[in-house]
Amino acid sequence: RLKEMVKVVGRERLVLDLSCRKKIDEGKASFYVVTDRWQKFTNYKITKENLEFLSSFCTEFLVHGVDVEGKRQGVDADLVKLLGQISALPVTYAGGVRSVDDLKLVQTLGAGKVDVTVGSALDIFGGDLSYEEVAREYGTFKTARPALCFCSLV
Repeated sequence: RLKEMVKVVGRERLVLDLSCRKKIDEGKASFYVVTDRWQKFTNYKITKENLEFLSSFCTEFLVHGVDVEGKRQGVDADLVKLLGQISALPVTYAGGVRSVDDLKLVQTLGAGKVDVTVGSALDIFGGDLSYEEVAREYGTFKTARPALCFCSLV
């Protein structure tokens, strides 16, 4: 499926959505891609090797931390740190942001390699985080990115 998508729109226009959840695997927490409204675990684990393989099909990853998505209780620090350590491509993390401190935490834990989206925490969506403050502080892009097409992995 990915090869067909790349043929149609080109690698440079694809962002792969790797929505994932934490699962205990051999005594340690690992992150697995989930499907079916984030309820069904796949066997696809978020690893350096898997991201390297997928990087031949896209130019960026969008990773939802499903366990914290939409809850405004803080980001999944373990996932953000992992993404900063293992991805060679740009990564946009989504999930759990509640404050500017979370944005700073993503910058730190992601080693400057992980971008972040903010949704329900913004005041324009009923949250407490000022859209104007976030836009003023974090709204400038350091690099221009091409038009993108999103594709779910599974």
